[in-house]
Formats: sequence, C-alpha cells, structure tokens
Amino acid sequence: MITAAPPVRVGRTDLYAPRLGLGTAVLGNFQQALSDEDAVAVIDRALGHGIRYLDTAPLYGHGLAEQRVGRAVAKVPRDELVISTKVGRLLREGAPPDESQFHEGIPFYRDVPSAGPVWDFSYDGVRRSVEESLERAGVDRFDILHLHDPDNHLAEAGTAAYRALRDLRSEGTVQAIGAGMNNSAPLAELVRSCDLDVVLLAGRYTLLDQTSMNDLMPLCAERGVSVVAGGVFNSGVLVDPTPGANFDYVPADDEVLAKASAIQSVCRRHGVPLAAAAVQFPLAHPSVCTVLIGPRTVDELDTDLALFDVEIPPQLWVDLRRDGLLGDDVPTPQ
Repeated sequence: MITAAPPVRVGRTDLYAPRLGLGTAVLGNFQQALSDEDAVAVIDRALGHGIRYLDTAPLYGHGLAEQRVGRAVAKVPRDELVISTKVGRLLREGAPPDESQFHEGIPFYRDVPSAGPVWDFSYDGVRRSVEESLERAGVDRFDILHLHDPDNHLAEAGTAAYRALRDLRSEGTVQAIGAGMNNSAPLAELVRSCDLDVVLLAGRYTLLDQTSMNDLMPLCAERGVSVVAGGVFNSGVLVDPTPGANFDYVPADDEVLAKASAIQSVCRRHGVPLAAAAVQFPLAHPSVCTVLIGPRTVDELDTDLALFDVEIPPQLWVDLRRDGLLGDDVPTPQ
C-alpha cells in the first residue's frame, strides 16, 4: 500500500512527508458543490486508509476546504499529520471577482461563502493569512506554508511575502516553506531567489506534461528542494482522454487529447489503466516527495488508492520513450 511507504525528507528540513497526500480543492466545491458532510466523509475515508498529508488553501471554497479539513483532522492526533496551506489571498467581504477563477463567466468554485479572495503578498498580509487559516481549520499549526499562485506578483512574493514565511520558519511556527503554482518557470524563479524547502507543482510534471524538466525539476534537484506533484491526472484527461475531457480545468484541445490517447494506447497494450500509470509516474523522480490526489467522493478515493497497487511492467515506460511520448531524461518507475 502506498500509504505504508516510508515518508521522505522535505528539502533539508526535519519534516518528513508521506508519499501520498490528499488535495482538497474539489472538497472546497471546485466545479461542483458538496455538502460539508460529503466533503468531510472523503477526508475521513482518506484518514482511515492511512493518508496523513492534507493540502488546502484559503482559496479552496473561500475557506470551506480549510474548515472541512479542520473538522476531519480533529479526530486524529496532530503529530501524526502533515498539513499544508497557502498564503497570498485574504478572504474579505466585498472582494471584486477574480477573473482567473472563472471560465466563460462561470466560477470555478460553486456555492461558496460571500467573502472572496483578495490578493495580498505583503509581509503583514501573509502573517494575517496564516492566523486566519489557523482559526478556520482549528489547528495549532501548519507544517508547510506555500505562496499561492504568485505568477503576477513575483516581485512582492519573492521579497515581502517570502520574508514573512522565512520569519515564521525561523520562529518555529512552520517547518517548511514553499510556493504552489501551475507554471514551472515562475516557480523556478522563486527557487533561485528564495531559500525554499519545497514547491507544489500542479500539472507540469505528469505523464502527459513534463515541461518542468526544462527548468524547475533540475533546479530543485541541484538545490535540494522537494517537489509535491499535484494535478497528476491533468484535470481528468489522463483518466479518460475523450472529447470533453478537461486539461488545466478547461476542455482539452485536440493536440492534448491526441497525445493522451497515444499514451493510453501504450498502456492498453500492457493491460495497464492509463490512470494507474499517471498516478505512479511522478514518484520516480528523486525530487518528488509526494503525489497529491484530489478525489471528490469516497468511491473516487478508493479507486485512486487502488491505482497505486497496479503492477506496471518496465517495458511500458520503454515503449513510451520509443514512441516519443516520454523524454530520455525523464525518470521512470523501476
């Protein structure tokens, strides 16, 4: 079982992270509203299966995900858990709509509280964000704090916000600090300019998309920065690459569908579900400490966990390289 795998060190810190974690964006009503009871049931089931790493953020459901995480983890000794959240957005009444959180006029997060996200990467804003997250989750501390989506705020994120995280780490308030983004190039810039322990990279180190091998992954290996791999199904296209499947949270284009379908064909020749190859692939990279899964239901959670137990013949990875679907420099499971 993946949940029984030994934890690995996060960067050069004294924190050790489980190899599998639970992401909670969908449990904050991402693209579909859930009741508190249904969302907490997923976290409860994950904890029951031995998952001990939970990742959340104020953005997820405008606080709902943090609250739901808090309800579930109250039943587990805190020292058994690794919990990460993020900074860079404060939740405030009257916040203007953030167009980055909409697609064709429809918000990504449904039926959320009225207080919306406001960008704030100031020193005081970061510390305030942590205090408010602690209150929402009802925990005494977070183990990892990430700068959240600072793509358009790199200057302030890399100075004022980073200093706040660095001070929180020095004070012992948090053990590890990092940044979480969907794009690898700005993450690499932050790794170069800041003393980060870990990054959370969503969607750019997957069986379909390894563009982070051009910048972030070699840099993390060189500097001893751990990588948490999120978005390993690339929003669903690495589960079922049929027309209408999502990639980066919106419908995939023909090129993406064609590549995902080609990968699926290789997997089928070896009797391996595409999703199993997708979820096992990232852990082969020595810098990847953890893979995050993001199930919406207890049934999806059980399905995801079973994927880690699927035996994948080494020849599958050889065939993917031969067909030009994996680069020669990309580590693969042994």
